[in-house]
Amino acid sequence: MPADTSTERVSASRGTSRFGRWPNWTLGLIVAAFAVATIFGTAGDVSSLVLGFFALWIPVVVCWIAIGRTRSRRRDLHLMTAAVTVLAAGDTFFALATTGGESLPRPSWADVGFLGFYPLMFAALIVLARRTIRGLASPIVLDSAVGSLGAAALLAVLLDPILKAALATPGSFATTVAFAYPLGDVLLVAFFVGIAASHGTSIGPGWTLLVLGLAVFTAADIISVSLHLNGLYVIGSPLDIGWPLSLALIASSVDREARLGSHPRQSTWAIPEQTVPAIATAAGLLVLILGTQLKISPLAVVLAALTLTVAALPLIFRQRIRIADAHRQARTDELTGLPNRRALYADVPARLAANPHRTSALLLLDLDKFKEVNDSLGHDVGDLLLFQVAGRISGQLRTEDLFARVGGDEFVIFLDGSDSVRAEAVAWKLRATLAQPFILAGISVQASASIGIAGYPDQGEDLTMLLRKADMAMYTAKATHSGHHVYRGTDDNHGEDRLHLLEELRFALVDDQLVLHYQPKIDLKTGDVCGVEALVRWNHPTRGLLQPDDFLDLVEESGLMHAMTEIVLREALDQAATWSGQGRTLTMAVNMSPSSLIDTVLPERISAMLSSRGLSPTVLVLEITEDFLLSDRERARSILTRLQATGIRISIDDFGTGYSSLAYLRDLPIDELKLDKSFIIPMKDDPRATALVVSTIDMAHSLGLRMVAEGVEDATAYSELIGYGCDVAQGFLMSHPVPAAELEDWFAARALDGSALGHISG
Repeated sequence: MPADTSTERVSASRGTSRFGRWPNWTLGLIVAAFAVATIFGTAGDVSSLVLGFFALWIPVVVCWIAIGRTRSRRRDLHLMTAAVTVLAAGDTFFALATTGGESLPRPSWADVGFLGFYPLMFAALIVLARRTIRGLASPIVLDSAVGSLGAAALLAVLLDPILKAALATPGSFATTVAFAYPLGDVLLVAFFVGIAASHGTSIGPGWTLLVLGLAVFTAADIISVSLHLNGLYVIGSPLDIGWPLSLALIASSVDREARLGSHPRQSTWAIPEQTVPAIATAAGLLVLILGTQLKISPLAVVLAALTLTVAALPLIFRQRIRIADAHRQARTDELTGLPNRRALYADVPARLAANPHRTSALLLLDLDKFKEVNDSLGHDVGDLLLFQVAGRISGQLRTEDLFARVGGDEFVIFLDGSDSVRAEAVAWKLRATLAQPFILAGISVQASASIGIAGYPDQGEDLTMLLRKADMAMYTAKATHSGHHVYRGTDDNHGEDRLHLLEELRFALVDDQLVLHYQPKIDLKTGDVCGVEALVRWNHPTRGLLQPDDFLDLVEESGLMHAMTEIVLREALDQAATWSGQGRTLTMAVNMSPSSLIDTVLPERISAMLSSRGLSPTVLVLEITEDFLLSDRERARSILTRLQATGIRISIDDFGTGYSSLAYLRDLPIDELKLDKSFIIPMKDDPRATALVVSTIDMAHSLGLRMVAEGVEDATAYSELIGYGCDVAQGFLMSHPVPAAELEDWFAARALDGSALGHISG
């Protein structure tokens, strides 16, 4: 899984975070200024009105900026933003219409804005509840219900005078509007208390702000209605601070959640699991006791009775709930909360049996190079990536689609009633959403996936066959780097060939079938051969000599890279020792994969290998890719510093091919840059390519680094590189990579010829 090669992107995200602070600071200052003006100023003066206007509309602006800046697709945040907007509009109309002491009739346009807040916020909380409660154990869901009912029962008692006053003139539209306010407050409190109970000990910062905002809003609303009933409400009193403050808190919640995106919330404070249901049960019991002594609202009595009934359900059905919960846990992946392999094998056959004549599709998704994330960043970061991947994919699927994690980094998606055309469209969509960078432990990581697709009933009539065909298609997608692939009959041979090749590869590692070819490097200042690069080949017993592209991906995926690196280093250093004994001192460059470099004892192992052969550490040059440098800067610094401290030289291979920052050239211990052949080959016909080569050489020298040009295939490029001050060149012009014995002949022919280039070999 290649790390995102743009540190600018990480910096940009930090810049976005800094940009996101100024609306919140503005919001806080405006609300504070409005509070001061309201408490110490004169009601109705111009400054209070202007500050009030800003205090209402700045939260709206903060919400829309947060959603627009992060391009958030979360429906709950959009609904909250709409709720804040309509409430601000209603409050603004009310403030303008009542300027000068005038009163508004009921209902009015202000009521449209005030009452519009409730359904929009209810909808947002419902979406949030679905996100929160989905997959939770039954007792937690019951705790949420108990909390909601208990809060509603207690609030119904407190609002009883308001409800009675609202119903004083039954049958009129004004009565309905008046009744809607206290009823909306009851439901609002019930909703957010219920969701709080479901969160348990994981109350995130965004959710905390939302709860505070809704609590302030409800309190201001209830006090306002009570004062209205008693003729005590005064426009411009400190109570008016409540609504702008509630909007500010809700807006801050939206901003926080939008910036978090699909990343898991971090707990900021804890609620003991039974706190909310225990308080709610006590509240319900208190209401029923009051009902025996006082005349209270029938609604409050009913809600209190329901609170105690739901609270008692776990006692009555404890065994059934326990069994149901155990059954749910047995079918649920612990890390992601998705259905697991057991659930997949139970649900898909049932769906197929229910609709045997309907076409469906099964997608098998495997993350590319996930092992590199685990090895280089740690299993905890790998788990975080899987969690975030699951969240992103879930957001792209229909509710009727089955999405399961079947182990490791493999996921299965069953698209009920879909053909191969829609399955491919879903695969494109999933790959696009995974292409957006993931932030893991402060590191921006770019993920990709290979997806195999099998259709029912064409490719299989049962789950086992569909999985087998999808697995073959997935490995075809991985081998061809196509991203996704729909199963075809020819994939059977590919899958069998791959398994057979893997077994042969395991045997090759112990049977000395891996061989090294060497390509010479020429010092452009002297024309001497200054070193060689060791390149691995597989001398396959039946398929002949295989190039690295034919087997390196399989080596990486199967976890054999450490073993192969050991073999390559051993053979390369043996050959370096042989040449050293012949009086030919050459540097030996060896390519290192990121998964090999995360070995914490690698510097000591290499030092021991050099010492046992009597070689100086300066003989060895380790060629690494930019991906390793940028995936974890601190880990790279530590490992490379230890390697360089022994005298081993570090070279950046294929320099310039990644979309990366050049900051690592300043920060990390590096000795040379190896300019990719994609820059060298076009030099003959492309002045821009030449300009890039020249500027890169100058930059390397200004940083004290050597510049190596690979892919030199014509004499013109060779001569130009000399003129541009390049240090070293290698390429087919001098020699193809060849076995050590052939390179000995090349040395001899070159010495006889007296040419700096020698002759073209291979």
